[in-house]
Amino acid sequence: MLNRAAVEGTALAVLALSMAIVWISHRRASRPESDGGYTTREEVRFEIGRLQSAAYRWLTTTNHRDIGLLYIAFGTVAALWGGMDAMMLRTELLTPPADIWTPETYNALFTTHGLTMLIFFVLPVFFGIGNYVLPLLIGADDMAFPRVNAVGFWLLPPALLLVRMGLLIQVTGQVLNLFLPEETIRFFLTVREVSIGWTLYAPLSVQQPNPQIDMLLLGLHLSGIATTVGAINFIATVAYERAEDVTWGNLDIFSWNMLVTSGLALFAFPLLGSALVMLLLDRNLGTTFFATQGGGPILWQHLFWFWGHPEVYILFLPATGLMSTILPKFVGRKLFGYQFIVYSTLGLGVLSFGVWAHHMFTTSADPRVKLSFMAISIAIAVPSAIKIFNWITTMWDGDIRLSAPFILCAGGIGTFIIGGVTGVFLAVIPIDILYHGTYYVVGHFHLIVVGIIPFLMIAASYYWYPLITGRWYDTRLAKFQSLLIIFGSFVTFMTLLVIGGLGLPRRQAIYPPEYQLAQQIATVGGYVIGLSALLWLYNMLASYWQGTPVTTTDPWGLKRTGQFTREWQWFEKRMIERYDMEPSEPETRRRSYAPEGEPTGLAGGVGTVAQTVSRNAWMAAVGGFVGTVLMSGGLLTAILIGVLDPASFGEISELVGLGANQTIGAVLFLVGGTVTWPLIFLAFSEYLPGRLLFETGLVFATIISSGFAIAFYTGQSGLAFVGYLTFVLVSHWAYGLGLTVTFQFLKSDEALRSDGGTFGR
Repeated sequence: MLNRAAVEGTALAVLALSMAIVWISHRRASRPESDGGYTTREEVRFEIGRLQSAAYRWLTTTNHRDIGLLYIAFGTVAALWGGMDAMMLRTELLTPPADIWTPETYNALFTTHGLTMLIFFVLPVFFGIGNYVLPLLIGADDMAFPRVNAVGFWLLPPALLLVRMGLLIQVTGQVLNLFLPEETIRFFLTVREVSIGWTLYAPLSVQQPNPQIDMLLLGLHLSGIATTVGAINFIATVAYERAEDVTWGNLDIFSWNMLVTSGLALFAFPLLGSALVMLLLDRNLGTTFFATQGGGPILWQHLFWFWGHPEVYILFLPATGLMSTILPKFVGRKLFGYQFIVYSTLGLGVLSFGVWAHHMFTTSADPRVKLSFMAISIAIAVPSAIKIFNWITTMWDGDIRLSAPFILCAGGIGTFIIGGVTGVFLAVIPIDILYHGTYYVVGHFHLIVVGIIPFLMIAASYYWYPLITGRWYDTRLAKFQSLLIIFGSFVTFMTLLVIGGLGLPRRQAIYPPEYQLAQQIATVGGYVIGLSALLWLYNMLASYWQGTPVTTTDPWGLKRTGQFTREWQWFEKRMIERYDMEPSEPETRRRSYAPEGEPTGLAGGVGTVAQTVSRNAWMAAVGGFVGTVLMSGGLLTAILIGVLDPASFGEISELVGLGANQTIGAVLFLVGGTVTWPLIFLAFSEYLPGRLLFETGLVFATIISSGFAIAFYTGQSGLAFVGYLTFVLVSHWAYGLGLTVTFQFLKSDEALRSDGGTFGR
């Protein structure tokens, strides 16, 4: 068995050294040495003085942008540390037996990976992004409480050290053991990483004697205080520091999401802190909050998950805010359904506090209570689905720029759809009981927390990198890295969904040999994710010194579509003041299409909804009749040459209970073509591809022709089958053209008669 402390400590040291080498080498290359290439003593003193000045500045700064960068740097370090745990976990799972790490070491890696990534990576990074850009977005000079903002950050490093102290003490003990006897360093050899699972379930967390558990609980409590302080600051900033022209009605979506996220944290983290204090008292003072004779072990689960499920949305909502902010910039369209996005965000915030017990469907809780949580857990999918539909509609028919931020946004939508749908399945009690202890839960959860959340973090780093550094990153490497992390995520977590569906238990280092290939595929995917993360880190560090300087005040060309938002206006002002640049103006401008501002439906007219619908309906019916007549000619020809059996129409009559009568069936077919299909076309035409109306009609006709081909198939084969499919397709195309051309003619004629208006899509 390998020594976990030695391996992880060495790997982290190598990673830190590599980052330092990249930083120093690119920094040196960016500015030439004086004095023939030799560093003078005066230069050394100057560099030392600069380092001292920089250290003092970063340790005492209260500037929101500096604090934001500190948050991001801290979160990145935590991500690398927790990611190292994940790579070691996946390495163990390459083989069925526990032959790389011991089962206890596997459990310790599982525990520290979860806590590090959830508490010290995701939220600090989002708080960092929020600190940097939120005041710029709302026109504020700084955060509401700058000093409190700094205190909130500086509580996090000692909290992380307390939580991960076990590894540091283990490494120290192994080094000291080379020089000192075991008796004198017994403490260093006794403390080890916590191995009770990241949920810290009682009674195991109460009874295990490892003193590192107490330090972990104190560290988590300290991190909760830091998060609560930061949340209060965000709420106060959004509520009271907005510019005069920034109202609740035009507040940007990212600020809305940070506001709701902070509200969730304000209610959730103090409860976690109380539960941690109770656990500390049980461990050290003999209280019985979570003992069988007291509150019981289930009480810990209730308290933990009352924090734990809002925590999921505390991590998720900032990512959706970034998606709603960044995606429109690269498709040339304003965000579709601003109000619905805001309301869905508020709905998620409220509902997130009513679903915690779906993590406890396998416990002995009252079935009636479980049923209520199941209902809310299913209902919470609705506001998430609203976001998905609005993002897709925002992209619809847009002018897409295939940049790294857009690739990550599109990939994030894909992973979230799969992760969200599998979550709906798990919200159903019988299914959850079946899959609760399997890798299916791991796949579902990680498709979101490794999918949309880190994807949007990286997308934000690319999108705002010119604003933060004044330089461009390596765009080709960024696109490659983006595709790599999307590919790795799908390979890893889709594989886990499959083996979880087959029943493979999670949280175990040992598994049946028949799952080895699948675990190896998932591990390779995990390595790909790790490689992509390192490529991103290299790009960020190297580009800081050697990236191409930004030579325009509008790096992304946002003025062209009217999306030059406040943070970029601040950037333009800074570039003009620092470098005397001229404001960039695009050669051409076009309106950033706002779908919600367009005429509704195909009508595009005026009047009440009922009047609009009735006008559309009769004109569509006329178009449907014309299309049906045209279609009938093709179908009649198919009957005459023997590739379509007219007896099939009798099945329509039989289907409605009128017997197998071909004449009645043909009449019903005509009615359906005149009424039913045109109304369906009206309802879904906006969601069909095609820039012109008749193009949309052809797509619609092609889709419904597949249903006709299946319903009226009577066993044709060979050339008869080819002829059957050809006539079906051509006939439906005739129907689509007749429907859309007639409808468009009637609408144009009505518009001209009403006020000389025009109609078009």
